Amino acid sequence: NMNFLPGIWWSLPLVLIWATPPVTSSWWYMGAVGSSRVMCDNVPGLVSRQRQLCRRHPEAMLSIGRGVAAWTAECQHQFRRHRWDCNALERGQRLLGRVLLRSSRESAFVHAISSAGVVFAITRACSQGELKSCSCDPKKKGSAKDSKGHFDWGGCSDNIDYGIKFARAFVDAKERKGKDARALMNLHNNRAGRKAVKRFLKQECKCHGVSGSCTLRTCWLAMADFRRTGDYLWKKYNGAIQVVMNQDGTGFTVANKKFKKPTKNDLVYFESSPDYCIRDRDVGSLGTAGRVCNQTSRGMDSCEVMCCGRGYDTARVSRMTKCECKFHWCCAVRCQDCLEVVDIHTCKAPKSPAWMART
Repeated sequence: NMNFLPGIWWSLPLVLIWATPPVTSSWWYMGAVGSSRVMCDNVPGLVSRQRQLCRRHPEAMLSIGRGVAAWTAECQHQFRRHRWDCNALERGQRLLGRVLLRSSRESAFVHAISSAGVVFAITRACSQGELKSCSCDPKKKGSAKDSKGHFDWGGCSDNIDYGIKFARAFVDAKERKGKDARALMNLHNNRAGRKAVKRFLKQECKCHGVSGSCTLRTCWLAMADFRRTGDYLWKKYNGAIQVVMNQDGTGFTVANKKFKKPTKNDLVYFESSPDYCIRDRDVGSLGTAGRVCNQTSRGMDSCEVMCCGRGYDTARVSRMTKCECKFHWCCAVRCQDCLEVVDIHTCKAPKSPAWMART
């Protein structure tokens, strides 16, 4: 079923291609009923290596589409309380591409989380038998030993190495054509995203024996929920390291000598971020006018920070909520519907002529 893809496929080229025209549903129909060559040749902006992979693995494109949906939702979750909220659409304008054209912290996070999303989706598709080119991890066979004793590999271990290999070949192909600082930065952050997914691979086991005793265990490796990867990369975003190119142009070093050299797990960036207070298409900012803020918070979602000192409007609204919930044996929770009156605070729009001119 490819019906869900037209709405989210445009996100992928923004990471791989920067900015391309939207893909229409008619294109997807043609791709679904035609050859893989026809389908792949009609994806705008792919470099030759990406087209080759698309033709060789057309079924993987559906999985990548799911990965796009996963990383987009995770990005919006992590930035939900910030001025820049990873909202890529405004009246059909794709502002996320403008963010990616900069070398900021936000661009670093998007590259990492999008690369991670492709790894996660391809790996999951392998385990579910959706791809002809891979299956469960073939290396997890026979017996092994851990802190609890011996066990047999069984079930279906997630083939994370294949997911990483495919994501590296597909996602990195665009950046490998460039030799500039931004390409190096993107390749670094792409790799950090891929490594983050593997970091949360966990061993799961099933016990066999009389009355559930663990005289024999069967174990497999499984990816953790994608939220674990998102939370981890969010911490890396907050601790991202500003870098500059080294003299021979083959790598980078820290911009401030007081900070440690970035590891392969860290996110790196070159440019300071804009404040995202006002709408500015040139930097991919929607501004914060109309955003809901928290009057009692002292964090990034507070009305003072979110509204950039412009003030906020308050509206009293009524909404239905579940209340007086009680547990009934066995096994239901029953609630009543209650009418709740709450105050909603939204940021005022700026009024300066300078802002009007920029929009």
